[in-house]
Amino acid sequence: MPPRILYLATADARGHLMRAQLLTHALREAGAQVRVLTTSDEGARFLAGFGIDAPVLSRHYAVQFDTQQNMLRHETDRNVALYMFRPERMLRDMWKLRAHLRDADLVVNDSFHPALLLMGWLPLWRRKVVHVYGASLRHALETNFSGRMPGLVARVFGRIVAWQIDRSLARIEHDFAYGEPQHDGHGRHRLATPVAVVDAVDRGDATRQRVAAVYLNPHFQEPALADGLEQGLADAGVPAHLVGEGYAHRPHWHARDEHWIEAAAHSAFIVSAPGMAALSIAAVYRKPILLLLTDQPEQAINAGRAAQLGLAHRVVVWRGDARKFARAVATAADELLVIAAESGDATEGRQAALDRLGHWTALLATLAVKAPASR
Repeated sequence: MPPRILYLATADARGHLMRAQLLTHALREAGAQVRVLTTSDEGARFLAGFGIDAPVLSRHYAVQFDTQQNMLRHETDRNVALYMFRPERMLRDMWKLRAHLRDADLVVNDSFHPALLLMGWLPLWRRKVVHVYGASLRHALETNFSGRMPGLVARVFGRIVAWQIDRSLARIEHDFAYGEPQHDGHGRHRLATPVAVVDAVDRGDATRQRVAAVYLNPHFQEPALADGLEQGLADAGVPAHLVGEGYAHRPHWHARDEHWIEAAAHSAFIVSAPGMAALSIAAVYRKPILLLLTDQPEQAINAGRAAQLGLAHRVVVWRGDARKFARAVATAADELLVIAAESGDATEGRQAALDRLGHWTALLATLAVKAPASR
């Protein structure tokens, strides 16, 4: 019997969903049966664009952000607490997931949904649950209360979260800069973040290759930020392919583009927040990237690591002033164009993308076989 996998992808941004659709298609092509769940109607619509039918588990759990992608810590804490301690929320979701677990060989939690964190700790279900997370996300979660609560309380919280995570069947920690797969022998695997495989043939002409491929996740909705970004790119003389659900009402912006990664791979440079997916695309397809940094702990860590690893990039911080932001974007764009002129074409990264995807599908299929029988 082919392995049966349940994949729960949180819809806080879109990186988890993109990874879910990539892996779902790859696993299905390899013969596995994969069902996908998500956590918002917008997330379900996003996945539908890639041919994935993903019912919504519930709409109660979500990390909270403002319209400039700054994480709202107190609002997030409140939302998570209400989700966990109101019985009609997390307990109801666990009851629904219970039936799914019975019919699955493996359950993928991407990334850290509280219901599966708890179920992945409990003896009855933990040997079927594998947690998928970015290395920076786990660090941000475990240090969530550092500096906001007494040191002892913050440390105890971090240790409890780490213990919950490590009780599961397996953990897959991913990062844009990881190389060959690694395994610590105790259920912890390290893999490079998977990336979509672009066409082997570069169809871009010289004009297209001077375009900036812009992707901003749905939390970006502040009009002044978009004004500054558009003006800065225009001042640098760089046309832009603009994608962002929060700006879909603006001229020249698209809510979604299922082929954005291909456009990014053939662009002059990428513009995005420093999420793991965007950084992985830049690393695999050797594209310079302009990182738009806001108050988001996980992404701040990613931006710092991009510098340490020598990834061709510039960082522009949004501080609420559109004119200053536009000038900073224009300066960064000019510098990235110089770097882009020396970059290779997208086809050089195709094999690396294939290898990354192959490592993920092979590991998940192996874990599904090793998990205890469902029947």
